Amino acid sequence: MQKNDAYTRAGVNIAAGQQAVDLMAAAVRATYGPEVLAGIGAFGGLYDARGLKTLDAPVLVASTDGVGTKTKVAAKLDCWDTIGRDLVNHCVNDILVQGARPLFFLDYVASARITPQQVATLVQGVAAACLEVGCALLGGETAEMPGVYQPGEVDLAGTIVGVVDRARLIDGHRIQVGDIILGLPSTGLHTNGYSLARSVLAPLDWTTIHPALGCSVGEALLRVHRCYLAEVQQLSAAGVDLRGLAHITGGGITDNLPRILPAGVCAHIQRNSWPTPPIFTLIQQLGQVPDAQMLHAFNMGLGMLAVVPPDQAALAQATLSATDCLVVGEIVAGQPGVHYA
Repeated sequence: MQKNDAYTRAGVNIAAGQQAVDLMAAAVRATYGPEVLAGIGAFGGLYDARGLKTLDAPVLVASTDGVGTKTKVAAKLDCWDTIGRDLVNHCVNDILVQGARPLFFLDYVASARITPQQVATLVQGVAAACLEVGCALLGGETAEMPGVYQPGEVDLAGTIVGVVDRARLIDGHRIQVGDIILGLPSTGLHTNGYSLARSVLAPLDWTTIHPALGCSVGEALLRVHRCYLAEVQQLSAAGVDLRGLAHITGGGITDNLPRILPAGVCAHIQRNSWPTPPIFTLIQQLGQVPDAQMLHAFNMGLGMLAVVPPDQAALAQATLSATDCLVVGEIVAGQPGVHYA
């Protein structure tokens, strides 16, 4: 007892951490299938990998990411039920571009002081998103770190592990001149560009409806990062040859699309081929941000790009609908990069 009392005086409340675990436990366990042998409460999560034997040459794909300063938006609005979903969806998209489906997820939540209900609500969002994509929330860490984090600050990150059969790995090496670039719309900022957005939008009221948005600034900023797993699976099931996929995160189209382009080709993007969500227009106008910087900081309305053969663009659009699968450019000869027109 004395040790706990001393630890509490030092700024760490062990009881609050355990209470947070108790509150989130049911939501976490709901993501478990028979392959989870040990999860919440264990020192290490155990995942039975025998199911991977059904693949000819299983390749594990892993990624770690966070939601950046979107946590500060959640804190400003005291809304914690969405950024956990953002985290999972972002990570799923990151391995999806290589053709992988998610297996399990690990989350990390840290703050100066644990507020059990806040942490539980956040992790329940993580669990809900995992459940939607068939991914086990295998474990995680809730850390109380006074002196490292400022009071009121929350950090959120996660690691995902997925699998793809090597023969179905998508790495962009088959992309060639003449291929079509398709864009799948985003729901907004997703999880990138929030430092700039918060700075520009700070003088506005975030809680009342803004006429340019049709909703409040806070609602627009907290819209959940879209997961594209279902759409990519639909395209694959329809027989669309996905030669390359790019998740448009930090760096925008400008930096992310070239990551999958082989030598000798570049991307020609038709800038007026998709509608720009009003939140980006508002940020650009209020902040007087040049087009090139907007395209470098934000997804500008496209969260995922797919490169397909020219004779399969119509099939892709028929599979997802023309409004959810837009022709936004083509592959041309040149050094890997992006040119806008």
